[in-house]
Amino acid sequence: MTATLMPPTKPTPLPRRRSGRTPLQRLGGMSATAAKYTSLVIAAIVTLLPLSVLLFASMKSSSEYAATGPFDPPTNWLNFDNFVTAFTSGKMLEGFVNTTIVLAVSLVGTIALGTMAAYALDRFAFRGKKLVMGLFLLATLIPGVTSQVATFQLVNGLGLYDTKAALILLFMGTDIIAIYLFIQFMQSIPVSLDEAAMIDGANRWTIYWRVILPLLRPAIATVVIIKGIAVYNEFYAPFLYLPSEGMISTSLFRFKGPFGAQWEVIAAGTLVVIIPTLVAFLVLQRWIYQGLTSGAVK
Repeated sequence: MTATLMPPTKPTPLPRRRSGRTPLQRLGGMSATAAKYTSLVIAAIVTLLPLSVLLFASMKSSSEYAATGPFDPPTNWLNFDNFVTAFTSGKMLEGFVNTTIVLAVSLVGTIALGTMAAYALDRFAFRGKKLVMGLFLLATLIPGVTSQVATFQLVNGLGLYDTKAALILLFMGTDIIAIYLFIQFMQSIPVSLDEAAMIDGANRWTIYWRVILPLLRPAIATVVIIKGIAVYNEFYAPFLYLPSEGMISTSLFRFKGPFGAQWEVIAAGTLVVIIPTLVAFLVLQRWIYQGLTSGAVK
């Protein structure tokens, strides 16, 4: 018998899947994408436009600043005289040192008091707990300006007026938001960790120091950057309670007088002030985003 060879058969092509999106839906998706990128471009322009005006002004001399517009670029991009004037005449180096001292001590005190208060409010059951939480909430609703008369009398009565200790105490004791942030984040930490540590013989202080505090690092980083920027940019409290020594926020005020202002020098000093804040945000941004989201998702 002779075998007959069958011609190779072509595979049957699979039917193409039709897209479930109609032309109107595709057009809507393209419009949404265009609107998204348009909003991002507009937000970038709104953010970078004031910074470009500051950069242009900081590179101009006083005569050039008076004769040109805010959006006109400087003729000499290597003119750093305004930065030198801001450092020497504005005593910005002294302002950086004083601000660093007040900022560091205030942040350490805020983290210590905030985490301890949050640990007590979240992990302990005691009489008047709801009342304390309500008083904390009430304190956040009262504007700080309305209590400045009583605050000034307390600071003056304690003999702390015109000292860094006055600013440190004010910055440490007025951050109720940090306590709420620590509470929200601590609620995502299971209580079983505390119970396991107590079975191993740990007391409450050991649990707080060895278990709770290391797990609060994202929230601590968030509080550090938010509180640090607030203290760094604060003008009213240093101007009122520390008039004899300059802070970084009050150093630029020396170039504003009753007969005019040296705006080109102020622009140069403002750029110098922005740089540390920008560097701190770039370094801690991962912890900031993690701290803001971890406390909300359990």
